[in-house]
Amino acid sequence: MKPLEIERRSFEIISEELGARKIDPEFEPVVKRVIHTTADFDYLDNLAFSEHAVLRLMRALQAGCDVVTDTAMAQAGINKKLLSGFGGRALCFIADEDVAREAKQRGVTRSLISMEKAARLEKPLIFAIGNAPTALFSLCDLMRAGALAPEMVIGVPVGFVNVVEAKEALMRTVPHYIVARGRKGGSNVAAAIVNAALYQLIHREE
Repeated sequence: MKPLEIERRSFEIISEELGARKIDPEFEPVVKRVIHTTADFDYLDNLAFSEHAVLRLMRALQAGCDVVTDTAMAQAGINKKLLSGFGGRALCFIADEDVAREAKQRGVTRSLISMEKAARLEKPLIFAIGNAPTALFSLCDLMRAGALAPEMVIGVPVGFVNVVEAKEALMRTVPHYIVARGRKGGSNVAAAIVNAALYQLIHREE
């Protein structure tokens, strides 16, 4: 089978296994794309959306917002050809020398510093966080200080330490979010959510 045929059949299987389970039509493409990426139906219940989160994400991407990730893996997973078609870029500062240097000086994580660096960008931003809960805490601090107003935060870090707490804090602080509640998530999930919105934009234009 060709790649597109495999993907189409995969989504057919997902729909078949969902059975009578209903998903909000706005959120359905994101939920199904995440299930397709992970083969994990728990995301039916784990994914939490602020009001009209997917529509807002699509509008932000269409307007040319840049997407800031916390890992090179998430950055690599985003469809940059589609993103650039709308004028956006996928950015990740985690490996930058100035980020590593400041993190060492301050005794904090590079993820935290990379979010502070991103906040200094003048362009409207979408954040796609799939690994580091400290990145989410940093975003919350920046927003409370009035130093950042992101168009959307995708908060789906995976793990055991401070992951659940960071996601819950994000939902209390950020008005526009897509969050995978609980321990599950990952860089692949963060990229899948961005890609789901990009694919919806492309299909809308066809």
